Amino acid sequence: MAIIGSGVMGSRLACHFANAGIKTILLDIVTPGLNEEESGKPEHRNKLVNEALQTALRSNPSPVYNKDVSLLIKTGNIEDHLEWLKDVDWTIEAVVENLEIKKQLFEKLEQFRKPGTLISSNTSGIPISWMSKDRSDDFRAHFCGTHFFNPPRYLPLLEIIPGKDTSEDVVDFLMEFGSLNLGKTTVKCKDTPAFIANRVGIYSIMAVFKLMHELDLNIEIVDSLTGPLTGKPKSATFRTSDVVGLDTLAKVAAGLEMALTNDREKDIFKLPEYVQKMLDKKWLGDKTKQGFYKKTKDENGNRLILALDLKLMEYQMPTKTRFDSVGNARQIENLKDRMKFLSTQTDVAGKFINLLNYHVFQYVSHRIPEISDSLYQIDDAMRAGFGWEYGPFETWDILGVERTLESMEKNNFEVASWIKEMLAKGIRKFYKSENGKAYYYDINSGEYKIIPGRESFILLDNFRSQPAVWQNKGCTLHDIGDGVLNLEFHTKMNTLGSEVLEGINKSIEIAEKEFNGLVLGNNAANFSAGANLAMLFMLAIDQEFDELDMAVRYFQNTVMKLRYSSIPVVIAPHGLTLGGGCEMTLHADSAVAHVETYIGLVEFGVGLIPAGGGTKEFVVRTSDSFYEGDPQLPKLQERFTTIATAKVATSASEAFDLGLLHHDKDLAVMNLQRQLLEAKNKVLELSSAGYVQPVMRDDILVLGRTALGTLYAGTEAFKLSNYASEHDMKIARKLAFVMAGGDLSQPTRVSEQYLLDLEREAFLSLLGEKKTLERIQSILKGGKPLRN
Repeated sequence: MAIIGSGVMGSRLACHFANAGIKTILLDIVTPGLNEEESGKPEHRNKLVNEALQTALRSNPSPVYNKDVSLLIKTGNIEDHLEWLKDVDWTIEAVVENLEIKKQLFEKLEQFRKPGTLISSNTSGIPISWMSKDRSDDFRAHFCGTHFFNPPRYLPLLEIIPGKDTSEDVVDFLMEFGSLNLGKTTVKCKDTPAFIANRVGIYSIMAVFKLMHELDLNIEIVDSLTGPLTGKPKSATFRTSDVVGLDTLAKVAAGLEMALTNDREKDIFKLPEYVQKMLDKKWLGDKTKQGFYKKTKDENGNRLILALDLKLMEYQMPTKTRFDSVGNARQIENLKDRMKFLSTQTDVAGKFINLLNYHVFQYVSHRIPEISDSLYQIDDAMRAGFGWEYGPFETWDILGVERTLESMEKNNFEVASWIKEMLAKGIRKFYKSENGKAYYYDINSGEYKIIPGRESFILLDNFRSQPAVWQNKGCTLHDIGDGVLNLEFHTKMNTLGSEVLEGINKSIEIAEKEFNGLVLGNNAANFSAGANLAMLFMLAIDQEFDELDMAVRYFQNTVMKLRYSSIPVVIAPHGLTLGGGCEMTLHADSAVAHVETYIGLVEFGVGLIPAGGGTKEFVVRTSDSFYEGDPQLPKLQERFTTIATAKVATSASEAFDLGLLHHDKDLAVMNLQRQLLEAKNKVLELSSAGYVQPVMRDDILVLGRTALGTLYAGTEAFKLSNYASEHDMKIARKLAFVMAGGDLSQPTRVSEQYLLDLEREAFLSLLGEKKTLERIQSILKGGKPLRN
């Protein structure tokens, strides 16, 4: 790879290609303002690009999966190193959004580019045909737009925009490569202003501005209505604007107003007067420390966030306005049900939400075939680029197409004619699912067609039209084909309570009788935030220690069953995979982890130690890593510290480094949507290889007093350095006792059950401590990820 331009986007693109294991060249201009002596030294000539890369690497959140990724990036400048392009397969231009600068750069690049190699622009809106004008036939055939969304590690959208001369083979390759190797949701766009996501996303924001004025609302109310309540990101509308930068938003909106000659709603892109005032005052958002919101401190030094009163153009303390519709909606956990409920509400909040939906539905209906030939591409772009839980056509389906259209027409909204033609044919939805496959309504043929490119996806929503193999309140068991089952959790945050444990045991029982194997996975935001702390807390408060002992034994037995069953069990961790979720990952026959898996044994933070086999498994893995003549204690100390500091890996790559994932049996996938299919394939691979039920271990080497003294000394050092409280010390000593294998006089071989008993006893004793219960209560009240 070669990336030309090391700005915020270019440097982070280089990091993400390196994340994918691709050697990447990052080039920029020679550092300006060098004197004669400096201009002859590479370290000075490349100072600009090197500092840009280091700034990216230091940024938070990190653009790389681990620090070693940066070793794949080679830096240089476009005066000295363009000859390197002869060895690359794909060059991406990521310089300033200026047509003339881009054209001049492409003229230079063509002199060094090897014919037949890919070349693309990361433009966010300049027409592809303008940039490739005057270039050779080969250049134009291999040139297109590749619009990554920033930051590229975390935002999955990649818009592929072919020009009129772009080869179809090039487009097909980029669509597949972007999905498989870069983990992207690739969307093919037409070469129209702002492409798909920014066209619809900016329209939606401008419609919010319009409705806020018409309904006399303030920014705090609007953000409360356009965030998670309605399936949008937590940053909602105005916080998002502050993060992106009001100048950026204004530039795109102004560009659309100018470029859209045939858009019946082009006037909506005209900037409101208050936005222009903010631009004049340089109130651009986070980059200037104030925008729609401003962070400040009160007289006591406490942080305050003020909101801008758009009428007075003054910052004020945010006000909370309560709406019955919103209060009632917040009681509805299921997003689809919540959206349906809100669509029936008639107060100001309900009116705003409905009118905003009507505006967006009307707009997207008229954008086909202008910006895309297929409605699913618009939905894909909005989910992957703007973080919407459901795209506009998916939302319309949820609310009911026909019912919503009637309401729209009563409010003088006019949809495109193909919507009514679809309904006249008796087709009531834009999407349908049959036999685990997803179909969309194709406007040209007037029929349903399979959504292309999803052959590599297993989306559990597509299986809901067929009966579940088994289910209870906390989970559902699906038959995902080829003799493989998938158990999906659907408790809050996918916490692990009695229903989920029952589901795991029942699923293994069913799979052992009739199926090839089992996957534990879901399409939710997180795999699992851990055990049901509220249940443990109540039992401990009531001093029901016999029941607690039974509950912990049940959890341990369930986790062990993941490994010691007669069928392969593969787990698919992603997002938060904490505590008990991590312990399950440690015990499955294989883990197929998404690269964005945030996994760790976090029990120490609530005053406990891992007791679902997590502490035991770390001892097992440490024992397996011992080689004759190797020092043993350092490896055990390292594992001890990982648990005692409740360390969470911030990527699958870090999880391998921490020993939470195992190179011999686990793997990571770039694309979250491909994860469940990869997990299913792993089950089939293990099954076809002649899977045999493993035998429980009794050969685990524990170090006894040899380790105990060293680990105790380490905990004392933490206390002396003021890193640990008295209660932390107590927890650490309990952990050390378990990981040393108890107070044994010499290194000894023990069984897994021996270690499970030790960790359970330590866990129960800590759960009886007042300090531990206070910590758990604080977490339950504070809404931390570990709560039920």
